[in-house]
Amino acid sequence: MKKFVAVLTAAAMLTSLSACGASASTASSAAESTAASSAAADSTADATTYKIAVVQQLDHASLDEIRTAIEAELDAKAAEKGITIEYKDFNGQNDATTLNQIGTQVVSDGYDAVIPIATLAAQCMATACESTKTPVVYAAISDPAAADLTDIDYVTGTSDALNTQSVMDMIFAVQPEAKTIGLLYSNSEANSTTPIAEAKAYLDAKGIAYVEKTGNTNDEIMTAANSLVGQVDAVFTPTDNVVMAAAAAVSETLTKAGIPFYTGADSFVTAGAFATCGVNYTELGTYTADMALDVLETGTVPEYHVMDGGIITVNTETAAALNLDYSAFHDLAGTVVEVETAAE
Repeated sequence: MKKFVAVLTAAAMLTSLSACGASASTASSAAESTAASSAAADSTADATTYKIAVVQQLDHASLDEIRTAIEAELDAKAAEKGITIEYKDFNGQNDATTLNQIGTQVVSDGYDAVIPIATLAAQCMATACESTKTPVVYAAISDPAAADLTDIDYVTGTSDALNTQSVMDMIFAVQPEAKTIGLLYSNSEANSTTPIAEAKAYLDAKGIAYVEKTGNTNDEIMTAANSLVGQVDAVFTPTDNVVMAAAAAVSETLTKAGIPFYTGADSFVTAGAFATCGVNYTELGTYTADMALDVLETGTVPEYHVMDGGIITVNTETAAALNLDYSAFHDLAGTVVEVETAAE
């Protein structure tokens, strides 16, 4: 548990009086000191304190970035406002049973709010908090409606809804001759349902063939990725947490096979994928923390917020390995960010 408290201290300056008034001065100073101490104690007792649970669905780069940004913003707001914000991290290891147990603990321990990161975590926390109406302010839900996280009076948060058409446009801007696109995703991920359907509709409209491969574990995802080699000209994965957990290995496999890997989040790209067009997850985490604190301070739960996207991120090392010219991306977005593969 981390605690951040801003306390105001007052320094008293005592003026020396004549010897004949020394006793009175001492008594007066003692009384003032006692009163000041009492006031400080009352102020500390009355100071605003919030207790927040941060529940991460599983470990991977995108969710780690969001959690780090949330906690940094909570720290900053505590210092800025002179309040206490206690927060504790929980990790569900991508397991519904574990997440449900965390939800039970969070409610039992009397947290003032819960910030779940990713869809399954948000669904489990919303269920756990139903009886107490503890505010649930989720982070990075691509499709809140599909995840059944809308129209709940104690639930809100941020959405990293993907503009699938933008990513598809990127593929054909760089690879206009592409004939077959691989769609790699987990069929247990609510985040993938809508963008995969959108990708199919886009490709159907252009008369482009596609091959679907799915998996629900790292091993299954790697088997699926390997099976795409030799069949497709490019691969698309949306903001899929299961694939993200294996992103580095998938990216390496596809790049070695000469297949560009287009994805739904910049964390895939720093793991070795070729490119994405999406949101900045540090900004998303910061916004989520601000929403949570605003809910606690006002008691009002607003509609969920869709983060602005449109940022193209390109891995320059991967582009070089694939011998791809991505200059056309500058015509598709106002911002093109160049990154390299992060060290593991």
